[in-house]
Amino acid sequence: MSLRVSAIVLCHNGVELTLDCLASLRGQEYLYLDVVVVDNASQDNTISLVSAEYPEVHLISTSENLGYSGGNNTGIQASLEGEADVLFLVNNDTILNPTCISRLVETVDRVPKVGVIGPMVYTWNNWHVISSAGGEIDWIHANAVNVGAGEMDSGQYKFRKVDFINGCGIMVTRAAVDQAGVLDSRYFMYWEETDWCQRILRAGFELYFQPAAKMQHKATIHPKDLGPATIYYMTRNRL
Repeated sequence: MSLRVSAIVLCHNGVELTLDCLASLRGQEYLYLDVVVVDNASQDNTISLVSAEYPEVHLISTSENLGYSGGNNTGIQASLEGEADVLFLVNNDTILNPTCISRLVETVDRVPKVGVIGPMVYTWNNWHVISSAGGEIDWIHANAVNVGAGEMDSGQYKFRKVDFINGCGIMVTRAAVDQAGVLDSRYFMYWEETDWCQRILRAGFELYFQPAAKMQHKATIHPKDLGPATIYYMTRNRL
């Protein structure tokens, strides 16, 4: 197993979160790993601090906030110009278990036609409460849900095919991107990964959830805690 993985960490401020995320990436057991940080016009010294503490990282700075889709597309393009076989898009407000990438890559290596795969995502500071165990789309009601959100993990969610993977930690093969293209920048943020996953599925690839890979995400699972900008983009993009 020697697939070259490019982990793309997107950030817009929140430098302490970014540094913690990079620490978890530096601690991965998987050896064939490159890290790209795309800074979406942060105003909190992210560039200087990341450069000082993680000189091995490929750091890209955008002139404006391009959102999740535009920022990650910048990192995707840079990674595809290099030797990446697999892309792993990672939000800066995540922490990865040391074997997270290894478990995902093992699956890509052994299961034919994998285009997208994602880990079990837990809530922040709790490795037992689920944030996302893969995604399901409800086409009738124009909605997509993170399976298992708020449940205690008792092993109820197994390795399986899914409709989408939460964008906080989504692994995509080069072959899938070559066939289906990159993220649609019109979404800016929210549900763009759902659209991407469906385009990859329709291009002939398969999408999987792998619970043996684990990470945490600092994001609310309660709708009442969402801010107005989040509600706007989630509502518009869901439709």
